[in-house]
Amino acid sequence: MAVPRRIGSVILLRPEKAEEYIRLHRDVPAAVLATLRRAHITNYSIFLRDGTLFAYYEYTGDDYASDMAAIAADPETQQWWSLTDPCQLPLASAGENERWVEAEEVFHLD
Repeated sequence: MAVPRRIGSVILLRPEKAEEYIRLHRDVPAAVLATLRRAHITNYSIFLRDGTLFAYYEYTGDDYASDMAAIAADPETQQWWSLTDPCQLPLASAGENERWVEAEEVFHLD
């Protein structure tokens, strides 16, 4: 089995939407979770500190771009994002049409 690719990414949480965002994530739709699993996403967590969301997951597939495109094309995931995206504010360093931005891994201990 290949070593999973570790992904960390960040985005800001709008303060007035924090409670809503947390509430939404208490009950993520099963269809959204299934789409993530089909796309080889495992060990997925989102953390919050001082208005910054940090997401971590591991990718175990062999075609990251294709799997990410499949997630983005999924209607249930698009509906989910229509609820969660308004709660978020991309970092100033995000590119055009970029929301979550990947963080550089500078240390890892197995």
